[in-house]
Amino acid sequence: MNTLIQDCINSKFSKTPIWLMRQAGRYLPEFRSIREKNQDFIELCLNTKLSSEITIQPINRFGFDAAIIFSDILLVPYALGQQVNFKKNFGPDLNKFDLNILNDVKKEDFLEKLNPVYETVKETKKKLSISNKDTIGFVGAPWTLLLYMLNRKSPKEGNFTIFPKDKYINSILMKLDQFLKIHIEAQIRSGASIIQIFDSWAGLLPEKDLDYFVYKPIKSLVDFIRQRKTISICFPRNINSYKKFVDYVNPDIISIDYNVDPSIIRDTIEIPVQGGLDPKILLQNKEIVRNEVTKYLKTFDKKRYIFNLGHGVLPETNPDMIRYLVDEVRSFNGQ
Repeated sequence: MNTLIQDCINSKFSKTPIWLMRQAGRYLPEFRSIREKNQDFIELCLNTKLSSEITIQPINRFGFDAAIIFSDILLVPYALGQQVNFKKNFGPDLNKFDLNILNDVKKEDFLEKLNPVYETVKETKKKLSISNKDTIGFVGAPWTLLLYMLNRKSPKEGNFTIFPKDKYINSILMKLDQFLKIHIEAQIRSGASIIQIFDSWAGLLPEKDLDYFVYKPIKSLVDFIRQRKTISICFPRNINSYKKFVDYVNPDIISIDYNVDPSIIRDTIEIPVQGGLDPKILLQNKEIVRNEVTKYLKTFDKKRYIFNLGHGVLPETNPDMIRYLVDEVRSFNGQ
């Protein structure tokens, strides 16, 4: 029996699947209880028992149609030898990047460092085996990882530069392609039925640089995932043309952000669409939430659509509003 997301892709769906980016995380009191006792975020991500428990928490509470593994895209730079810390009220803090260290990393050492993640996938898959829900693994896209690795922090404040398309940058991108594929394959072998590729900072690039930094690197990963008969979802946040991205990269599902007009996506893109709702809407009252949810569901009515947000759940979100959101989506389809 297929999952709801698989049925959606195959045009056999009668219900709208729903899961949320960052559905396992800071807005849940059960997560905060674990986090208070585990201050080192990287160590928490590499704790199979706790990561699996955190992954399942929103499934138990809300009955989402997929579980996305509790992990982080920056575990890849960590496994490639770059020190990564998460500071309160600051975010990720990476030490100086050294290409020589990256060039010395062996596949076996990389896999050993991230083995707890793969064990988390296995454990989660086992827990979901009787519920017919997807297990979603993920990676950061090469551009977004490159930006963190060289900028050494989040580019939220705009303090970053576009890198030259030179031999040095190309060497890093090639290494990222190699090890991201190793990471993807290990997640698939462990039981991930879907891989989502997060290009969180794709929207920072000018149009002329998208081909080099975004389209080609992500297409390489999507083709790799397809060869392994696994579903790919791409989230190139805030790019100007989702159609151009889809035409070039050809993922199985495209995940859209909240700045794009969903009717344009509906009219120009044929593949299944995911997401779009602004996470800040969930901080408003129920009437506003209902109106916005209905807008997306009506826009994509009769189209292949997976309900999700246009970015991750905000930490200040009330879990009761997530319950209301899920109920609204379910009731729209008479579920």
